[in-house]
Amino acid sequence: MLSFRMKLQCWYFVLLSCLLQCLSAHNDFFTSIGQMTDLLYTEKDLVTSLKDYIKAEENKLQQVKQWADKLDSLTRTATQDPEGFLGHPVNAFKLMKRLNTEWGDLESLVLRDTTDGFISNLTIQRQYFPTDEDQTGAAKALLRLQDTYRLDANTISTGDLPGVTYKSSMTVEDCYELGKIAYSDVDYYHTELWMAQALRQLDQGEESSIDKVTVLDYLSYAIYQQGEIERALEYTRRLLALDPEHQRAKGNLKYFEFQLGKQKKAEEAKSQNEKPREKRASEKQPKKKETIPERKKYEMLCRGEGIKMTPRRQSRLFCRYYDNNRNPQYILAPVKQEDEWDRPYIVRYLDIISSSEIEKVKQLAKPRLRRATVHDPQTGKLTTAQYRVSKSAWLTAYEHPVIERINQRIEDLTGLEMDTAEELQVANYGVGGQYEPHFDFGRKDEPDAFKELGTGNRIATWLFYMSDVSAGGATVFPDVGAAVWPRKGTAVFWYNLFASGEGDYSTRHAACPVLVGNKWVSNKWIHERGQEWRRPCGLKETE
Repeated sequence: MLSFRMKLQCWYFVLLSCLLQCLSAHNDFFTSIGQMTDLLYTEKDLVTSLKDYIKAEENKLQQVKQWADKLDSLTRTATQDPEGFLGHPVNAFKLMKRLNTEWGDLESLVLRDTTDGFISNLTIQRQYFPTDEDQTGAAKALLRLQDTYRLDANTISTGDLPGVTYKSSMTVEDCYELGKIAYSDVDYYHTELWMAQALRQLDQGEESSIDKVTVLDYLSYAIYQQGEIERALEYTRRLLALDPEHQRAKGNLKYFEFQLGKQKKAEEAKSQNEKPREKRASEKQPKKKETIPERKKYEMLCRGEGIKMTPRRQSRLFCRYYDNNRNPQYILAPVKQEDEWDRPYIVRYLDIISSSEIEKVKQLAKPRLRRATVHDPQTGKLTTAQYRVSKSAWLTAYEHPVIERINQRIEDLTGLEMDTAEELQVANYGVGGQYEPHFDFGRKDEPDAFKELGTGNRIATWLFYMSDVSAGGATVFPDVGAAVWPRKGTAVFWYNLFASGEGDYSTRHAACPVLVGNKWVSNKWIHERGQEWRRPCGLKETE
């Protein structure tokens, strides 16, 4: 008996552990398109269950209808001559039987609950549903894509995005929900854009449970918060034309009119006090060259704009067959290598990972995908961050021959030691997935960045592209203007540190938001230890 109880307890803890792992694996759905695909199959299963429920209800209603039709005909005949009808002993018996038994059976049929299967399935599946955080995360991703790629609300709402295969449009409710999420985040700029889009679709005659009064209420306030009192007043008047008794709008109307009058008086007073005068020669100074903020450079590069390499520099970029100084693995079959950028030197390897290898890596990684983390410069520990929206998993060489073979390939082509490198990291980007500008190496003000590894700083980065991306998703280097676009089966490589060990600050890079498609990458961060004889220290700081 004791043995049985111990076994039961063991099974309980095993099942509990599995359940907790399963639940934790499905957090932050919006950060990984790969894991979001599971939700489609969940929804498909629920639709099948819902159809079974509808079929059961239809069968029940069909039986009730047949019973009603039969009795309708019978009672119509019987009530024409009740005494004559009941004069037949069989009719009298059947009336007693119907009222005593058959109507009871019909009551049981009507009260029979056919929802059990569907409700139980829904209850089981609901524990794996996305949360409010997922919905908000996906909404903010749409707003991020709108800003980065300069898309107007109507383009997104109609689904006219570049490279789309499955076009999908947004309803008034969808636009309103986006506006509400922006509003709750005190983001009045996007509140205006999406409430205006909701209003536009309502004006075009789209049917919706959301009325114009509600939309106009949000819209006028969002515009007012951005300092445009005249436009806010215009929308408030339109709201009151639809609902003259709207208390908040009536109060806003008086307040906006007062503020607008006050603003006009201040402008008039200012224009009267200002006297036009001609600038002296000493005051006429040439304009300083405008410095473009990093964020703007990053977004420009994501759109394919920004700094362009001069023809002279471009002429120095080549493609070649590469065997890394006659490495035995590549003497007979050198790999294709092409220069992507000169400073920092970024090279791309073509056809460097096969489709079967990619599928195996994804298969191994998918069950382990967790929200991607970054190094906190203050603590040196890993933490999640809003500027990195993806999920990642780490794969070790000993768990599958494919991983071991990939690691060896990187070592053969770079000539760098892999024993001190970090494990292969596999990342899948979510809705609008991105990684904003960052350095891969630890700076001087982050002495503890990789202290726990004991292998020194990150000397180099190797990045595999394991999928094509329909639109967006480039790897960009804002300081130098380089943009490297994903191409399935290729990999890019660059050094993060100069030969002297000093950090190369021009390698600051970012992963642009994925506009359309599913982006899978894997990378290897190679560390300093073990490279002493493979990449000897340089004598100059930036050599």
